[in-house]
Amino acid sequence: MSNYSKVSVVENPRTELHDQLGLTGAEVSINHLPAGASVPFVHAHKNNEEIYIILSGKGKAVIDGDEIVLAKGDVIRVSPEGKRQLFAAEDSEISYACIQVKAGSIEGYTADDAIMC
Repeated sequence: MSNYSKVSVVENPRTELHDQLGLTGAEVSINHLPAGASVPFVHAHKNNEEIYIILSGKGKAVIDGDEIVLAKGDVIRVSPEGKRQLFAAEDSEISYACIQVKAGSIEGYTADDAIMC
């Protein structure tokens, strides 16, 4: 078995990568909303924090009633209990990666977890 996996992602509305890449410690999705569209629901999580990385376009996130303007290059973390919904701007699509991991689960960062080979 190989020590890596690769997949190509096109601009589907949502591509979940956990099955395609065999992920075991995080849920990752690539998302695309056309201009004026939004995630169709407000949601929170029981255990998982989410990290949104804006890949292109612009829009906003509404988190616990606060509006946060988003544009390419922005990264935002939302705690599990934060009530969230994402929107594309009226005049721009938005594409973003969403990484979902269990809050408080990391035991070490790159330098602490790396093994020199």
